[in-house]
Amino acid sequence: MQPEILPLEQFLPYRLNRLAEAVSREFAKTYRDRHGLTRPEWRTFATLGQYGSMTATAIGTHSAMHKTKVSRAVAALEERKWLTRTPDPADRRIEHLALTKAGLTAYREMVPLAKAFERELLGKLGAKERDALLGGLHALQSVLSLDPSET
Repeated sequence: MQPEILPLEQFLPYRLNRLAEAVSREFAKTYRDRHGLTRPEWRTFATLGQYGSMTATAIGTHSAMHKTKVSRAVAALEERKWLTRTPDPADRRIEHLALTKAGLTAYREMVPLAKAFERELLGKLGAKERDALLGGLHALQSVLSLDPSET
């Protein structure tokens, strides 16, 4: 009797991971070409642009990035003068991070580009396919107790 095999190409976690990686790589061309950002820098930058001030720990939690990647991204954005650090008055070990005026300007430039990328990608699907995809993503997020607004 032959042992059971797992065809990875049909295994949902594998397919979702490959798809997410392909979409992420494709969008990376936009922020890499426009501003020379790495993926962790983009995620940190976009998170701060959306939420304003956050700690590095909160950014890591929100974006599912390891603290060393967040730390490197923060340092790179600070070096560009796109980010400021403000020590927490109650606990000096904590820093509140926020985009500078230059960082906000770059963020405001990137938002329409990101939305256009998403529109173009979803526009390649028919209305039924798009609705099914978005509904399926929402359902999986609910089953896995992920807040859809935080993914």
